[in-house]
Amino acid sequence: MTQRLTRAEEEIMLILWRLKEAIVRDVISNLEDQDTPYTTVSTVIRILEKKGFVGHRAVGTTHLYYPLLSKKEYLKGYLTGIAKNYFDGSSSNLLTFYAKESDLSVRELRTLIEEVESELEKEERNDK
Repeated sequence: MTQRLTRAEEEIMLILWRLKEAIVRDVISNLEDQDTPYTTVSTVIRILEKKGFVGHRAVGTTHLYYPLLSKKEYLKGYLTGIAKNYFDGSSSNLLTFYAKESDLSVRELRTLIEEVESELEKEERNDK
């Protein structure tokens, strides 16, 4: 299972996933609180690097950071962990819980089922 991100790590990863690569100042300018100290953001990015979420390459005297794990890969591991830890490993129990708690209409559920079927069909065609 993929490690779970802290709130600060997640905020930075969302920025890096969106920007594809960035220097620390780019990340700061995209934060909700742009007064966050440079050293704080730099420290969180280095922690993400140690955890294997972020890589970097030197550009002159600075580092350009980029995600090593896609958002989809992270979400897959994260949701698998939630299903395992809270729903006896059952994705369907997780989805049923979400549908009930989100108060999805029958129409929304049908649309969701159609989207899932469409995605599965695409994957099948790509696997051939």
